[in-house]
Amino acid sequence: MSYPGDSFTFISVRDFGILDISKSQVHANTAVAGGAGVIAFGATRIKHSSITANHGQNGTVGGLFVSGTGTVTDSSISGNTALEAAGVLTDTSTQLTLRSVTLADNTAVAGVGGGLAINPGSSVVTEGGIIANNTATTEGGGIFNLGELVSRDTKIIGNRSGLGGGISNASNTATANLFGTQVIKNIAITDGGGIVNNGGTVELNTATGTIVVKNRPNNCVGVPQCSG
Repeated sequence: MSYPGDSFTFISVRDFGILDISKSQVHANTAVAGGAGVIAFGATRIKHSSITANHGQNGTVGGLFVSGTGTVTDSSISGNTALEAAGVLTDTSTQLTLRSVTLADNTAVAGVGGGLAINPGSSVVTEGGIIANNTATTEGGGIFNLGELVSRDTKIIGNRSGLGGGISNASNTATANLFGTQVIKNIAITDGGGIVNNGGTVELNTATGTIVVKNRPNNCVGVPQCSG
């Protein structure tokens, strides 16, 4: 199913096949259960579009849920709310690329993953985007990772959570590789303002320009290459 150049203001999208969304808006939807914005099972391509101000009332995702494979390019997923996984949520065994995508001002009001939540067995690549000012009450204000994360030239700034303000690498099988990535001015109430690693693997790759600085109350927990 293809949606080129349409505006889906006040209309949510649910698709089980091949989903193409281009130059479109998915805005201000409310769902009592499930997801409020875009729910995609299969192959998903979203470009030059926005998924904004959607509210998953009792659901687990406000903005975008992807199961299968997906690419989001030059788009914004912002201002969404849900109990958890307010911005983007991957299903298990999902491969998702976020290329020049803004994840901002999303709020997980009672759980994890304000901006992005990655389920076990899934892999997400972020390239050249920004993950900013997202909030998760419990853990992973910017990113909550139970799978595989590769971040390239991404800015993770100003996110907030109870634990792991910027990134929570939340299991002993989770991996996070950061290349040219800035983790700056994120805040955790308890620990791991920038990154918290719960027994998994986090590689900062500082030679590529990755920095983790100015986070509160500290930059990292459980990340050997990170100080403060």
